[in-house]
Amino acid sequence: MKKFINDVETVLRESLGGMVAAHPALLRAEFEPTFVARAQRATRKVALVSGGGSGHEPLHAGFVGRGMLDAACPGQVFTSPTPDQMLAAAHAAHADRGVLFIVKNYAGDTMNFEMASEMLELENATVLVNDDVAVENSTHTTGRRGVAGTLVVEKMVGAAAERGATLHECKAVGDRANAATASMGVAFTSCTVPAAGRATFDIGDDEMEVGVGIHGEPGRRREKIKPAARIVEDLLSSILADLKPERGSELLLHVNGFGGTPQMELYLLYQCAHQQLVAHGLKPVRSLVGAYTTSLEMAGASLTVTLLDEEAKALWDAPVHTAALRW
Repeated sequence: MKKFINDVETVLRESLGGMVAAHPALLRAEFEPTFVARAQRATRKVALVSGGGSGHEPLHAGFVGRGMLDAACPGQVFTSPTPDQMLAAAHAAHADRGVLFIVKNYAGDTMNFEMASEMLELENATVLVNDDVAVENSTHTTGRRGVAGTLVVEKMVGAAAERGATLHECKAVGDRANAATASMGVAFTSCTVPAAGRATFDIGDDEMEVGVGIHGEPGRRREKIKPAARIVEDLLSSILADLKPERGSELLLHVNGFGGTPQMELYLLYQCAHQQLVAHGLKPVRSLVGAYTTSLEMAGASLTVTLLDEEAKALWDAPVHTAALRW
């Protein structure tokens, strides 16, 4: 295992410490229990709290800030945070207008956030993100997995909360964004969890895992590597079959890297996807390209498509200032 590391037991704490040290005006971190929050608590708004296993950075802590999350709870690598983290984050972030939990659909995350929701003595609600169309069930989930579409949900709900939407309205925005979003990914290599010290799965030099999960879970199939345009065609066919967009529909197209894919290749994928969507009579009018929902150092990428209306475009375009996303 070749990683920049001092001690497996302190990786998360040191990484979060570095993030806060790099963005002191944006972020603060607590460690008993662990969560990241805005350096200055927001006022007069619904508090947005998300989280999940580490290893997917910048998701979620990198999206704490104005226009997105108020707090994030990082678990150990690929391991759900605990209810006490979620409760502490909710209490640190709440501004007397309720707490909205944004949760990816993984068994540990959903169970622990549900426990926190029941224990929290503040008005709260939950948005469950399940945008991955690759599989309906996996070893980590009951139903579809939550992947890169989580960023889209957090951005749109964050904009709604910032402009003063109620808890009920924020949840409705999140549920609509999730329903309008579909993702699917492909991996060329595995990743190495520091505590394990070896690759999560073995794959041949000429093979790819189609529909891979962000923890290295198996996808739909394993096959030989193909040209990028054909890979994109396969991913988009599943995404469009799920969303069923009408001809002329406006879209957000997000190309996400898993941590080990160069930006040059991500933009190549964007070009392929953009051309194919236009050929289908669709209009990609918003874009995001980069490694935002990663799987440590996995080589691979995912495509996310979100159907847009005027409200969704306004929410996406609203100002945001976080460590990882800013406009």
